[in-house]
Amino acid sequence: MFRDKDIQQINKRGMNPKVTEKQIGYFKHGFPHMRLVKAATTGHGINLLTDKQIKELTETYTSAKSIDLVKFVPASGAASRMFKALFEFDESYKQSGFDDKMLSKEAYKHVKEFFDRIGDFAFYDDLSQLLHKTGKTIPELIKQHEYHIILSGLLSNNGLNYGNLPKGLLKFHRYGKYSRTAVEEHLAEGAGYAMNSSGLVKIHLTVSPEHQKGFETLIKKVLKDYESAYKAKFDISFSVQKPSTDTIAVDMNNEPFREKDGSLYFRPGGHGALLENLNDLSEDIVFIKNIDNVVPDHLKSDTYRYKKALAGMLLAYREKIFGYLNLLETKQDIDKKKLDEIGSFLKEDLCIHINSKKTAIAEGARQVFFQKLNRPIRVCGMVRNEGEPGGGPFWAMNPDGSISLQIVETSQIDRHDPEQEAIRLSSSHFNPVDLICSIKDYKGNKFNLQNYLDPNTGFISKKFRNGKPLKALELPGLWNGSMSDWISIFVEVPVSTFNPVKTVCDLLRPEHLGKK
Repeated sequence: MFRDKDIQQINKRGMNPKVTEKQIGYFKHGFPHMRLVKAATTGHGINLLTDKQIKELTETYTSAKSIDLVKFVPASGAASRMFKALFEFDESYKQSGFDDKMLSKEAYKHVKEFFDRIGDFAFYDDLSQLLHKTGKTIPELIKQHEYHIILSGLLSNNGLNYGNLPKGLLKFHRYGKYSRTAVEEHLAEGAGYAMNSSGLVKIHLTVSPEHQKGFETLIKKVLKDYESAYKAKFDISFSVQKPSTDTIAVDMNNEPFREKDGSLYFRPGGHGALLENLNDLSEDIVFIKNIDNVVPDHLKSDTYRYKKALAGMLLAYREKIFGYLNLLETKQDIDKKKLDEIGSFLKEDLCIHINSKKTAIAEGARQVFFQKLNRPIRVCGMVRNEGEPGGGPFWAMNPDGSISLQIVETSQIDRHDPEQEAIRLSSSHFNPVDLICSIKDYKGNKFNLQNYLDPNTGFISKKFRNGKPLKALELPGLWNGSMSDWISIFVEVPVSTFNPVKTVCDLLRPEHLGKK
């Protein structure tokens, strides 16, 4: 399948030709569907915390000493999709000129909202100052239908360049006379719940190589102000997605897609590729949250409250798990009553159902229990589903025959199976990417996270390159397939903690605006 030059190219990227061949096999044969057992709901896989429990768990977290914490923020996502409607409108506007009925069309309702409320955006002052050189104000440009000038000023590299920057560098929120970017909100948020007992806040950002300098420049400029405002010391680190995690693309006949010079074409493998970045961290506890899910300070209280409670829950469960592991590891006999207690904990508390045949004999139970408990742990916040697309919490069948909690993407579900589709539709919650993870074992050694992913949970999409169609492969997602074999604990969190910015007009929602 591969030429000598192909092998050299693959090796140079730090990849294994056998892995690349396996990827092509996925294109040919597809991925198996995840087998759902039932939806996870409150009381049946999803914990619902009382105020008393939140208070107790918060105390567990805040009173813990010498925990090495880090906040992990995938921040390489480009903002171009945020402005898709504006790009399409501008292209149509440039080609055919402005029609008075244009902004009344349903297709451009968000564009109309953008121009009607442009003064509410945190980037308005920057844009206004930039366009001042035209000799006209933004309201004057809008009145005269000079939309292209405004959009060019916002999106192009001759202007603010928002169409090409990552989301993390865009101004999201206004605070009186100044504004904050998304990454600055993560600094503020980190000080609210991820500060260790020494006052240190570690934040790790995964960024694109071409944008790392932009992040570094911004953070260097503002860091002292945030350290002073929040009485914290920040340790900001970066990593980029490794070329070795890219995936090969194929043509529509499942043959390797080649560039004009005959070389193989590789694409980024999606956020699942960041498992390598996460695996490189040395900290004990990791908070994971997307770059665009932030709110202004006056709305952060729910986030702080639940982050601390979920971290306390992680520590409480971990202490119990580590106790059982130390017991199971010893040479001494364990009576049936204790084994039953551990089996009940796995089933009732961790929602892990094991084939009873494997645990019928004491020594067999001991080995299975140890293997099921000695894994990375994650506590995941889940919000009530209000129509957001994406993955959700389910009970699912694992390759070893056990049943456990999984975050499952829609693409992993067999939509043609009436039973599986019914389970999907019965789901009440949505995965907002709100995770707190323990990535060291009971002896303090780091887990190799690559050992706990399910390679059969990627998916295939159709893309174009140089005008030609191709098939692209996404690796198992970071919070679904890449964490398939982790211990998973699901907790309901309020929808107020989930405020992603998928389109620019999402910044006009009350959750992203300043105090009235």
